[in-house]
Amino acid sequence: MNDHKKGLVLTAIGGLALSFDVPLVRLGHGEMWSTVVLRSTATFAAAIILWLLVRRFGSTRPVLIPGKAGLAAGFCYGISTIAFLGAVFNTATANVVFIVAFTPMYAAVLGWLVLKERPSPSTLVTMLVMFFGVGLIVSGGLAGGHIFGDILAATASFLLALAITLSRAARIDMGFVPLVATIIPATIGLSFVGASSLAGTGGFSVADPIWVMFDGAIMMPLAFWCLATGPKYLSGPEVGMFYLLETILAPIWVWLIFSEIPSSRTLLGGSILVLALIGYSAWQMRRVERLRARAVASQAI
Repeated sequence: MNDHKKGLVLTAIGGLALSFDVPLVRLGHGEMWSTVVLRSTATFAAAIILWLLVRRFGSTRPVLIPGKAGLAAGFCYGISTIAFLGAVFNTATANVVFIVAFTPMYAAVLGWLVLKERPSPSTLVTMLVMFFGVGLIVSGGLAGGHIFGDILAATASFLLALAITLSRAARIDMGFVPLVATIIPATIGLSFVGASSLAGTGGFSVADPIWVMFDGAIMMPLAFWCLATGPKYLSGPEVGMFYLLETILAPIWVWLIFSEIPSSRTLLGGSILVLALIGYSAWQMRRVERLRARAVASQAI
């Protein structure tokens, strides 16, 4: 198998695994903070085991948190996990994944402001179209009474983009940072669960914990590893296309399992987002191919 096919397989597996995140969380039928604790603890434990195995048997010795930049990015990843799971519990699944799909555009804006990377005209046009799509979804949240969940999803998206920007600015390997940063939501969630238990108003409550543990320990590390490894063999736009698998498939899984039908505004706004991202990624892939062709032609001369 050549490198390009290897990259396609890895990113396809990663995108598919990521699409099961929300359905598995919801199958746990748990209270929000209990779910945060269980999922995050499982991911953290899996990350530590994987890190130890890589250091023991691999040729490299990766660092869990590389310096201050790693701490800053890890904080963003950790809080984004809380915002994302809060959104899952406070709005429709389609709203969550469609709004979080705006992450690449947030990253482009932050790259412009922080890294002085001026977006191309195609990126700016895509941003405007996606802003309109997100606006439709959020307006549906205002009408449906779940605006808080939509705001949490937007917050998670922004924090993810900020973490990505910090990683790019530092130019160091942060492969384990998103996984070990789950210690932050695990700790915060545990404090809420403990407080509710002491107050006699609740405590740890997850009816089917196996689903949440499977998600945290297996599916999330698998998704992050595959999607982090894919860029070694594929261009950025190609990898971005596979991130769309979660955006498209997660609402389908939830519809099949829970019979949750997205609102008309969510479907319209989500369709605009997906089509804009597909068009943008396709345009970028053509651009990369043209640049490669020019490089080959110049070398031949």
